[in-house]
Amino acid sequence: MNGIIENYKEFIDIGDAEPISMGEGGTPLLRSEYLSRKINADIFIKVEGCNPSGSFKDRGMVVAVCMALHNKKKVLVCASTGNTSASASAYAAKFGLVSAIIVPNGNIAKGKLSQAMAFGAKIIAIDGSFDNALDIVRKLEDYDEIEIVNSINPYRIEGQKSAAFEILDEIGEIDSLCIPVGNAGNITAYWKGFNEYSKKFNYKLPKMYGFQAEGASPIVKGEVVENPETIATAIRIGNPASWGKAKEAVTNSNGGIHSVSDEEIIDSYKNLARKDGIFCEPASAAGIVGLIKNTRKYNFSGQKIVCVVTGNGLKDPETSEKHANTKIFEVNSNIDDILKVIR
Repeated sequence: MNGIIENYKEFIDIGDAEPISMGEGGTPLLRSEYLSRKINADIFIKVEGCNPSGSFKDRGMVVAVCMALHNKKKVLVCASTGNTSASASAYAAKFGLVSAIIVPNGNIAKGKLSQAMAFGAKIIAIDGSFDNALDIVRKLEDYDEIEIVNSINPYRIEGQKSAAFEILDEIGEIDSLCIPVGNAGNITAYWKGFNEYSKKFNYKLPKMYGFQAEGASPIVKGEVVENPETIATAIRIGNPASWGKAKEAVTNSNGGIHSVSDEEIIDSYKNLARKDGIFCEPASAAGIVGLIKNTRKYNFSGQKIVCVVTGNGLKDPETSEKHANTKIFEVNSNIDDILKVIR
């Protein structure tokens, strides 16, 4: 199976490096009948949880690791709220590298941490936030054997932009894109991808709409959030590394960045599963609820819109256990009792 480097080699420049892949990219783009009716628009969902490690991070990671191998690096290091650690450790395991993951102690979903553990990563938990972890990682940039694979690595953005190419290849021009925003690399990457394809194929550019959790919304507030708090752990970031570029994407596309509450995120998270059959991690639902909440403000009615669902729900099973409100019926093992429950 070709990955994004081979599929989009005209747009992803790796020089004379040898392409690698774990089958990333080519994720489903599903039309949501429920949301389309609710918004009175044509709504599609880009299901990035179908990437190899279960999130969009694999798109950028494959290019970053490709170049790390080319440059004879031995260790991949990242700060992470979860998905980056899972992706980095998966690619490290596949391609014979060491992975070292610096995480905020107690602030990472167990499903994601268990992935890194399974892949054999060296996990270092610190007292502090993701932003503190990233500060530590930045100090390791000058060590020759180490490759930093957070979104400050420019090759991450180069890989992540491929999702924009896939959208345009599959359904053509869109009017708007709605996406969760944490460290802000993904909204930056999509905007870059749309611009590059527009120059090549003369597509119109969509408006970019990003959504942060209320308790971790530094871009919305215009100031660093020292102690970000939200149930959406993947976007629990108080000082995004790609803040400036995300603002450029929103400003230049005439879009917007707004915040949504944890309660709204959970409602959308449940609806996405029960109306569209898509099980995502909580942060992934931020773009969906942002779309619904801002329909009148931005006149989304009648548009063709893509919502990006960034990660798989299996990464955070505790949220489902806590919020699904699904009763387990305990019955005797006879057909009559079972039929009573079913009916």
